[in-house]
Amino acid sequence: MKRFHVHVHVDDLARNIDFYSKMFGTAPARVETDYAKWMLDDPAVNFAISTRGHGHTGVDHLGIQVDNDADLLALKTQAQAADLSLIDEGATTCCYARSDKHWVIDPQGLPWEHFQTLGSIPVFREEAPAGQVAVGATVEAEQAAQANACCTPKVSGKPIGIPVKSTPSKCC
Repeated sequence: MKRFHVHVHVDDLARNIDFYSKMFGTAPARVETDYAKWMLDDPAVNFAISTRGHGHTGVDHLGIQVDNDADLLALKTQAQAADLSLIDEGATTCCYARSDKHWVIDPQGLPWEHFQTLGSIPVFREEAPAGQVAVGATVEAEQAAQANACCTPKVSGKPIGIPVKSTPSKCC
């Protein structure tokens, strides 16, 4: 089964858990101090919120979650055949889970995560292996950045996020 995935950065986790629990008619499947996730069957969606948006709120990324290796490989093969820009993370940890994943970036710069969750972990993200530090960064700076970071890839060196508009729109 494939499940649509949405990750939204919020500024007040408790208020948003209350709102989305009422909207979905159910409590989250997982709640942490900085994160909550609903695994809905109708519609089939993995909807996550977190306070890891570095002061930005709104949609962080979209995705497709799959149940098995074959479906993940099919998504990857489809993206490669279409010559889409693909960022392959492979085995990784994020959002309190161990996953195998890759990303494609749409023309607006919005990241789409294709992933298979392999298990649960007790922390938002496990640290990078010792000695693996971004060019020009100190180990301490890299660890601090990872501690506050969400999972999305960076395009042009900036985290991706779509801010929520506070003014009414005439659209849809």
